[in-house]
Amino acid sequence: MSNNFTPIEKTNRIQSLDVMRGFALLGIFLVNMISFHSPFLYYDPYEWWSAPNDHFHYQWIDIFVQASFYPLFAMLFGYGTALQKQRADARGVNYWPIGLRRFFFLLCIGSIHAFLIWSGDILINYAVLGFLLLLMLRFSGKTLLIIGSILFVIPNVFISIMLLLLSKVDPTSVIIWTDLTGMKSSISSYTTDSFQVIMKQRLADWTAVNNIQNMFLLFIAIFPMMLIGAGAAKLDLLTKWTQLKKKLFAMFLFFFLVAVLLKYTPYLFEKNLAYIFVQDSLGGPLLATAYAVGIVLMVESSIGMKITKPLASAGRMSLTNYLMQSIVGTFLFYGYGIGLYGKISLTTGTMLVFAIFIMQVILSELWLLKFKQGPIEKVWRMLTYGKSK
Repeated sequence: MSNNFTPIEKTNRIQSLDVMRGFALLGIFLVNMISFHSPFLYYDPYEWWSAPNDHFHYQWIDIFVQASFYPLFAMLFGYGTALQKQRADARGVNYWPIGLRRFFFLLCIGSIHAFLIWSGDILINYAVLGFLLLLMLRFSGKTLLIIGSILFVIPNVFISIMLLLLSKVDPTSVIIWTDLTGMKSSISSYTTDSFQVIMKQRLADWTAVNNIQNMFLLFIAIFPMMLIGAGAAKLDLLTKWTQLKKKLFAMFLFFFLVAVLLKYTPYLFEKNLAYIFVQDSLGGPLLATAYAVGIVLMVESSIGMKITKPLASAGRMSLTNYLMQSIVGTFLFYGYGIGLYGKISLTTGTMLVFAIFIMQVILSELWLLKFKQGPIEKVWRMLTYGKSK
């Protein structure tokens, strides 16, 4: 039995996957930036960002970005995990110990990120669900797609219908409320230069999202996408799709139009928790699928491949860039850094995202001229495989 099993090298990488990772990085940064500079967890964003420019930027982020990029990352997570499992199987290597180490150390990285840098971490959830994904990889690609689709559609549609019915019976039960206490606590804590006070608030913010009541919602938002990504990898759908460009374009249009319609429902009907759930839980993943299909189409052309190459470089260093976004974001806004928390508009924050991300793309390109992977990816690889090269 061969033990010569290593991560995917550059020559074996699929550029469309790296482009998707880079694109997802930008989308996640746009959403995260709002939480970096304001108490987003605790206010009604439709009322908070009332200035014309800020309202415009929040609306397009809400429709085209919010809740569409963490599902995309989840699909990529599942796809990459299934690819590694397939490569291990082809070499006669047991992937279980590798997968367990991989997700354990991702859990460690996520814990450092969540509790010492920024509370909005997604790595902990991905790592925990990654352990469950390992159990599911024994199924065929078709079975994974079916299970993932069922886990996505049935609970999310059921909850959407229940919330919409509740909004008609008792409208007050689904109103968006502002938590003045939480908002004041965030502003007070994040503007202080006390790391201990900020750390306490960070824990409170993390718990507000990752609590027992939300566990099921987080599960049906992330795990089905992982299964769908893993199923797509096992069926080698990326390769097959490139031979069906007309059908692929039709698929892109269908998912995009349906997703945007669902994402627009709070603006068409009423801005309440019922329509926001429909927007995020149904529209978000469908738009993520449209983006994935669109990127596959774009990368297949020679021009598209050249245009997206810098985005692919950022995607190859997605873990490093994701963590650096949090480090830079919290340094800019928290009291132990420059201290701009609560002092900038959403418009300014959005412009900052594009400026910082362009810098990340440039730095990623320069870094990869000399190194095969990002620094955090290197550490994660060493911890997982026990190899430095």
